[in-house]
Amino acid sequence: MAESLLPIVARAGAAIMKVYDGGFSVQQKEDDSPLTLADLESQRVILDGLMRITPDIPVLSEESAAAPWAERQTWRELWVVDPLDGTREFVKRNGEFTVNVALVVDHEPVLGVVSAPAQGLVYWGAKGVGAFTEHRGAARAAIHAASPRRPLRVVGSRSHASKETAAYLEKVAEHVMTAVGSSLKFCLLAEGKAELYPRFGPTS
Repeated sequence: MAESLLPIVARAGAAIMKVYDGGFSVQQKEDDSPLTLADLESQRVILDGLMRITPDIPVLSEESAAAPWAERQTWRELWVVDPLDGTREFVKRNGEFTVNVALVVDHEPVLGVVSAPAQGLVYWGAKGVGAFTEHRGAARAAIHAASPRRPLRVVGSRSHASKETAAYLEKVAEHVMTAVGSSLKFCLLAEGKAELYPRFGPTS
């Protein structure tokens, strides 16, 4: 299924980059977060692709209306999608945005893909298979988390810094802090390029 999902995510990334490389407008959603045509185009590509490979598995996506809880609570498996994570980074044109798709079975993620299209990066992992990364079509490489070291390598949000995080880091052992946008922070943890990602703000 991972091999079927990777091309879908790649097409979604291409749709995002088409908007990214041109001009685009920014709308505000009800929660005051930004929305662009790239979010909607990526979602369209992903939903179409998932419908083709797994027509019987429902999809929960950030940019689509959620099914009522009475229906969702009966789902044993579902796709969880954020078609463009880091829209603020997209708007800033700093390249730190991602496409996120995961398959959840019985409340446990069993397959996930994170693509950073502006960087030519893709990360994916599957239960019982392992975790991998590819850069601009290079050979696939296995990745794994790192053991703690000194100074501790810490990643934090580029657009959601908080006083709580700053206070927490004052208590942490010697560390080096790097600000990164979107779900790339988790990818750096998975790849062994960072050990800690503290987060005290709203997270969904």
